[in-house]
Order: sequence, then structure tokens, then C-alpha cells
Amino acid sequence: MAMTYLIKHGFLVDPVAGRYGEYDLIIKEGKVIAVGKDLAGEGQEVIDAHNLLVMPGLIDLHVHLREPGQEEKETIATGSRAAAKGGFTSITAMPNTIPSADNASVITFVKTKSKEEGVVRVYPVGNITKGGAGQELAELADLVEAGAVAFSDDGASILNAAVERYAFQYGKLFNKPFLLHCEDKNLTADGVMHEGTVSTKLGLKGIPALAEEVIIARDLLLAEETGAWIHLCHLSTKRSLDLFKEAKARGVQVTAEVTPHHLTLTDQEVLGYNPATKVSPPLRPLHDVEALQEALIEGTIDLIATDHAPHTREEKHQEYSLAPFGMTGLETALGVVLTKFYHTGKLSLERIVQLMSVKPAQVLKIPGGTLKEGSPADLIMVDLNIEWEVREEDFISKGKNSPFIGKKLKGRNLATMVEGKWVYKSPQAPFNGVEKKF
Repeated sequence: MAMTYLIKHGFLVDPVAGRYGEYDLIIKEGKVIAVGKDLAGEGQEVIDAHNLLVMPGLIDLHVHLREPGQEEKETIATGSRAAAKGGFTSITAMPNTIPSADNASVITFVKTKSKEEGVVRVYPVGNITKGGAGQELAELADLVEAGAVAFSDDGASILNAAVERYAFQYGKLFNKPFLLHCEDKNLTADGVMHEGTVSTKLGLKGIPALAEEVIIARDLLLAEETGAWIHLCHLSTKRSLDLFKEAKARGVQVTAEVTPHHLTLTDQEVLGYNPATKVSPPLRPLHDVEALQEALIEGTIDLIATDHAPHTREEKHQEYSLAPFGMTGLETALGVVLTKFYHTGKLSLERIVQLMSVKPAQVLKIPGGTLKEGSPADLIMVDLNIEWEVREEDFISKGKNSPFIGKKLKGRNLATMVEGKWVYKSPQAPFNGVEKKF
């Protein structure tokens, strides 16, 4: 059973409850039972959170845990530990596993393994089509019954519009979002980075922005026609953003995410041929990055997700054209966002909590996003001012393929609580030990 805690003097940021300032919290039986000033009690372990930010645990609705079938890249155990270190208390498990999560047995496996070996909440996502091949619908009803919180073919778009239209029509019965990777593979061909000046300079095959934009345009029209609920994964271009904004204004049921890497890195990062910069969709030119930042700041973008995609060292340490797409992100996301947006005055702490906790919980319809009385005790304690360097040897994730290695960040999670149990602490955290070992 979880212990009882009295967390004193933390700076609480909880936009759902309308709290912003120094508060005490009492945690009992996995829930927040009291929030206020100068709270006292008997028998609780007291933790002094002075000078630390206390906020609802982060939620990431776009994570590749690789298990089952690709455990050499990541496992539920290692991925959930990486999430806890990064400040995430809930994550999804995307369905591009081996076998694919297109049937109830894989969904059940992920749920069972997560309870046995995970340290954060893990929510499985089921395939839209069998094998993610885009040809035949998976048994969506069975997936929902087994516990799937959303549908996605992940890194593959359904290129057959008739199949996707049918999926949207059928999927409305379950009130679950479709998480869509929008990319026309006929246009990407064997491209490895953004098609533009840098790709020409490097002699690398380019991926045109149009490959993303034409599928986004189509998916938005199909969602509008069917009334389906869609979520656009990792927007990366200005025109994609414009299409999204226009559809939202028309009343289409659509939300969208952007990743920390697409928000902060441009295709100039590829100049060193570092395979860690190879990602899908690719890093874009500065004008696209600036458009995404502006949309984030003005409130158009709904949330931030990592698209955490670990690979083995052997896979990534190849020449650029042969290395797989993907970056890790769970352990760096919060630091990147705080460094690039909070410490520069572009985003408030309340807005960051909305983007990384409140809205993801709302999209997935899962607990979290607030620390009001009666809510699950899923929280993190953050030192806003600690400066640190991203180092490969410090990653808990099996995947070390991060473009942020060597970069200095400001702001870091020190401790993570899930359902009233401490599942991660750094040496700088103001208490000892964790209750759920990893």
C-alpha cells in the first residue's frame, strides 16, 4: 500500500484547479486528499519541496515501447523507467510492434506486462488496419474491449482513402481518437531528410513537405465528411499548420501535436551527417520551425508529444541513408521545452502544463492533468533552474539516438510519483528511496 505524504512548500502549477503558487499537498491511498496552505497531519512522511515546482505528471500520447518483438531497442520496463525520469506518469504504447497491436491478445499483453514491469501508467494503442498495412480494418471493437485507448497505424498512412473513410465511419462508435501519421509514401520514396537546400548540398535524397501536407488535407476532409475524431501527429510544416487551423475553424473534430525536436531543430542539424537527426517527418527549414513555435505560443497547437522512437546503436550508427528514422525523447522533452520556451519567456508554466499534461489526458480520456482533491496522485517535482548537459551515458532508455546529446538544458525533473508511489528520484530530490523499484 502507498504511504501517506505531506509535501510542503512546493510551488504548485495546476491550471485545471486554478492554483498557481505555494501550496501543501497531502497524498493518501494513491490520491490527493488535501491541497492548501500550512497543512498539518499525523503519521505522514513530510517532504520539503521548497524552491521546487510541483505539477501534474506529464502525459505522452506518442511513444514507441517496441515490446513485443523488438526488445533489443526498448522494453516496457526500460521505456517506462525513461518516462518516469523525464517526468511522464502516463504514456501510450504505439502499435508498430511485432506482432502488430491489431488484435486483443497484443493489447492484453501490453497491459499485463506494464502492470508487472512498468513504473508508469502505460496505455496501449491499437492498429486501425491489420498489420498496419492499410488494406483491411482491424477488429476495432475487440481492441477497445481489450483496453486500447486510441487507434493508429503509426508510421504508415492509410493510402487507400476508401479504407480510411470506412475506418472513420466505424470508429465513431467507440469515441476513441485516430492518431494519424500523415505521409504519402509515394512522394517520400527513398528520401531521408527534408527536400531543400540542405539536402541538395549534402547529396541526400529529399522528402518534400508536400508528402505530409497532401495527406493532412485528405484526412481533414474525410474527418469532416464522417464526423470522426482525429489527432494529427507531429505536424512539421507551415502549410500543414495552416490546413489544421482552417479545419479547426470549420468545426472539424481535430487536435494536433508537435514534438520538441520539430519545435527547436532545423534541417541544418543534418549538416554533420549525424544519424540521430534522421526522423520522420524530417527536420524542416527555419520558416517551418518558426511557424510551429508561433502556433504553440498563440494556442493553436493542442499538445506536445515526443514520438519517442528508440533504436539500437548498431542500427543508428550507419551511413545516413541506411539508418532508420527516429529519435528518443522521453528523457529530454521537459528540459527542451523549459529551456527553449519557459526560460525565454515564450510560454508560461501554466501553458506548459496544459500542453504536456492537461490536453493529452483530455484527448485520451484518461486520468491526470490535475492535482485537485480526489485526483490520482500522479505528480512530479521539478527544479526549474538546474542546468545540465544531455549525455548518452545518462539515458535509462535503451535508445541513445538523441539529437540533443551534448546540448545544455535548464530545468529538470527530480522526482516522479505515480498513484501515490515514488517511482523515480534523482540524487537532488529532497527525500530518499523509491517505493516501486526498477
